[in-house]
Amino acid sequence: MKTISVLLILSSLFWLVSACDALLPGTPADDQLLDGPIGDLTPEQNAQFLRGDVAFNNEVFTAATGLGPTFVATSCGSCHAGDGKGHPFTTLTRFGQIDETGNTFMQMGGPQLQNRAIGGHSPETIPAGATFSRFTPPANTGLGLLGALSDEQILANADPDDKDSDGISGVPNLIDAPAYFQPQWFHKPQTTVGHTPRYVGRFGKKAAAVDLQHQTVNAYKQDMGITSPFDPVDPINYAVSGQAGDGVPDPEVPGSRVNDVVFYLRTLRVPVQRNAADANVIAGKQLFVQVGCAKCHTPEWTTPQSDVAVLSKKTFAPYTDLLLHDMGKGLDDGYTEGTAKTAEWRTPPLWGLGLSKNSQGGQEYLLHDGRARSVDEAIRLHAGEAAKTTERYIQLGADDRSKLLQFLNSL
Repeated sequence: MKTISVLLILSSLFWLVSACDALLPGTPADDQLLDGPIGDLTPEQNAQFLRGDVAFNNEVFTAATGLGPTFVATSCGSCHAGDGKGHPFTTLTRFGQIDETGNTFMQMGGPQLQNRAIGGHSPETIPAGATFSRFTPPANTGLGLLGALSDEQILANADPDDKDSDGISGVPNLIDAPAYFQPQWFHKPQTTVGHTPRYVGRFGKKAAAVDLQHQTVNAYKQDMGITSPFDPVDPINYAVSGQAGDGVPDPEVPGSRVNDVVFYLRTLRVPVQRNAADANVIAGKQLFVQVGCAKCHTPEWTTPQSDVAVLSKKTFAPYTDLLLHDMGKGLDDGYTEGTAKTAEWRTPPLWGLGLSKNSQGGQEYLLHDGRARSVDEAIRLHAGEAAKTTERYIQLGADDRSKLLQFLNSL
């Protein structure tokens, strides 16, 4: 009798475990994920990656830990779910600059609107007369490889005077680097008449961040109101006179925390292409080149030597030239950064494009402000330097357009 009881109990347990396994979601395939470290990190590098991962995705700031006094988000990860693209709810608003002479609204809260505030403080509003643009947070993957490219490599593709007469120029955004910026061997200062040397920007919608440290320090302060040793002054609402800070001693995070997040961003994995051997995807890639998309969305790069071994001498396919291009009046919001004109936008990397909706609630929100709800719509909104390419895309037969879109969605 005891034997039968034991067998019944074991049978029930087996059934319960099997039922739970059927209910639990399976492990996502490797090509369905954007987050995770690049391969072959050393044990010490893996430890730093994990520290950065925790700081980026798990640390949620409150008023007691330095949030604000004005802010947009309470954590890094809230704008980049799974290290993917942001959603309209997490879109940032930048304002105050209309040309390369600089932002004239810096003493009125520019360049970013902090639309939330901790208790006892007032959120910002866009000042009267300021033009503005909305920026949807980008995906974070593969940034370390883009950051490892040399300025000379990027500048080699620039054609400001369109000497090859293909209608595509491509120019760098020249940025006044922050005081804490430490140029590496691959940074090449650019001298312009009547101005101190500037550096080539490569991150952000307008390529306004010189490197990932610049991007990260700005995000801590502008997005969350968190100060660091690199930028130790809280953002305040200039429209409210005499407003105090948040009461938390500055800096609110140590430099080591910022460095860990920077390393995390540098060593995030590269998106894995899906269905690369599919005949339609292969044909779509050929059409991508034929219609002219690859003139700006440069398919392949190879990094030079890097201080992080896994980033050295790596060939990768981000589909970007990291340069600015005039995208036409329809995408001109009247706002800019650095030396970019208001209609100029950095060519966004296309890797991970097919996974965008996974971090955007099941719906794609593409282009700089999320206005395009599909890849097809995003292409059709390309104008300016891309006008001829867009026209060639529209003139494709439905079958060929489908193949090109299948290729893009495989990235």
